[in-house]
Amino acid sequence: MDSENSLNYSKSGVDLSKAANLKENMKSLLSKHQKEHNIGNFGGLFEIKDYKNPVLISSTDGVGSKLLIYSELNKYNLLGQDLVNLSVNDIVCIGAYPLFFLDYIAVEKINEENILSIIQGIVKACEENNCKLVGGETAQMAEVYTKGKFDLAGFIVGISEKNKIKNKSNTQNGDLLIGIPSNGIHTNGYSLVRKVFKIEKNKKILFEHFDELDSTLGEELSKPHISYFPLIKKIQNYMKISAHITGGGFIENIPRVINENLDAIINYGSWKINPIFNLIQKYGKISDQEMFNVFNMGIGLIVVSTEENSEKILSECKNATIIGYLKENQNLKSKVIIS
Repeated sequence: MDSENSLNYSKSGVDLSKAANLKENMKSLLSKHQKEHNIGNFGGLFEIKDYKNPVLISSTDGVGSKLLIYSELNKYNLLGQDLVNLSVNDIVCIGAYPLFFLDYIAVEKINEENILSIIQGIVKACEENNCKLVGGETAQMAEVYTKGKFDLAGFIVGISEKNKIKNKSNTQNGDLLIGIPSNGIHTNGYSLVRKVFKIEKNKKILFEHFDELDSTLGEELSKPHISYFPLIKKIQNYMKISAHITGGGFIENIPRVINENLDAIINYGSWKINPIFNLIQKYGKISDQEMFNVFNMGIGLIVVSTEENSEKILSECKNATIIGYLKENQNLKSKVIIS
């Protein structure tokens, strides 16, 4: 058969040699997380110790369209950090300790430098969160993703003693809501942000300086998602449960962690809203309700606590603020009321 006309995997858009080379270069990054002979196995290994009645808690998530911002700014390592930190927050807010993490990266074509940068960010964040990166997958799918496009997801598993898992059954009328600040948008609402600033049509705006932000728009939008694990370790014995304010903002996330017979009353103005949210609202002419239903509005974590324990929590987190309380309702359907 004529070799010029014959088909192979490379011509189909999958370069096996690049994939093999990428795996080899990843090994040095994973050396602290897996024993050398375990790297490249069909499954990642993790040994569980020192738990009497363990329960595993897992979550999966992605960075969403924020990855487009990172791509345009060439900040792929921060993309990896975001992926880990947001996943960590989802499980530690109910009392889990992170154990291990896996990533899934789907690309049009392998760009080794960018992928290794993402993995470096993942490794850094895993080490900061006392978590092991035990494996992952890089898929080449030229027919699915257009030129230069990609997506990634993270999978995290944590652990807790069964009797230490936080649940909403203990929340009650009069409990206080303590807001822990975010450093900005974190990872939710970027599809709306991109439309508000028309970034798709004018990517140069990312490099424009905004006096309201005291930085360029790109610098503000590429701030990494904060991990709240270090704080939660300090306050876990004082809190009833906490809500990670991610997609759905205040309106959807707070009801997930309180009993159905309770409403969350939020005292608008009890904390400082980051300038980026005011800028988004002004440029996009967005209602208050929509802002609180999409963004974290400067509060990345909301902790539910008794009044007595709130003082202990506030002493551990100097920039935390009491932002509201729980109030009994009559219709057995939780809602968030911005007062």
